[in-house]
Amino acid sequence: MNKKLIRSITIISVFFCLLWLVGLGWAVGEYYAGKPDNIPKKTTLEKKEETKKEGLHIVALGDSLTRGTGDETGKGYVGVLMDEIKEKSKQDVRLTNLGITGQRSDQLKEQIQQAEVQRQIKAADMILVTMGGNDLFRGGQGLIEFDTEDITDIEGKFLENMNFIFQQIRASNPDSNVFFIGLYNPFIDLEQGKEMSAVVRHWNYQSAELSASFPNIVFVPTFDLFELKVNDYLYTDKFHPNTKGYRLIAERVASLLTW
Repeated sequence: MNKKLIRSITIISVFFCLLWLVGLGWAVGEYYAGKPDNIPKKTTLEKKEETKKEGLHIVALGDSLTRGTGDETGKGYVGVLMDEIKEKSKQDVRLTNLGITGQRSDQLKEQIQQAEVQRQIKAADMILVTMGGNDLFRGGQGLIEFDTEDITDIEGKFLENMNFIFQQIRASNPDSNVFFIGLYNPFIDLEQGKEMSAVVRHWNYQSAELSASFPNIVFVPTFDLFELKVNDYLYTDKFHPNTKGYRLIAERVASLLTW
């Protein structure tokens, strides 16, 4: 067989081979074009990666301070804090306010065991707690019946209740930050005000120590905020904060947050 014939056969073979490959590529393309579900879409994966939790869920527990009693605007420290978070984080903020006016720690201990309350706590991104004023001051009766031994007993029961409450919160939600608002002394300017201040400082110290024994539970001091000009920050009942007082508390909590 001469060389010219071999070259011709080789060229023809290569041509038909290339033609076959082109046809195969076209057929595969048409097949997948008709069945787009067979091709993984990068955008679907990217969309899943970009999906974020919608907004921030705050659960507030406690007493009349959580309800905002005394604030003429009706916001209380919780409402002011929500506004601050919305502005700084640019997130939607949803609040579940479970505060009950007049509530003591033994009553919060019962409330925290309710199924719906546990469900809300489990879903929370942040938990706020005010508690202790009604245990210690008893609506002002704490001054009239002031006795160091009684106060010590009251403090011990309060800490026992709060320990149980924090355990329940952590059992329902191990991760979210909890901010436990400390007590101020609304009676500083009264006759027994200095003695009561010593009691409140000790109470706050023990509360801070208890908070520190749990992960991500932060004690928020407020005593110093009211110490020098207490009457400037109290409502007309001389017990609850006014609008300015609640704003001070909210700003103190906000200062502990990272954006």
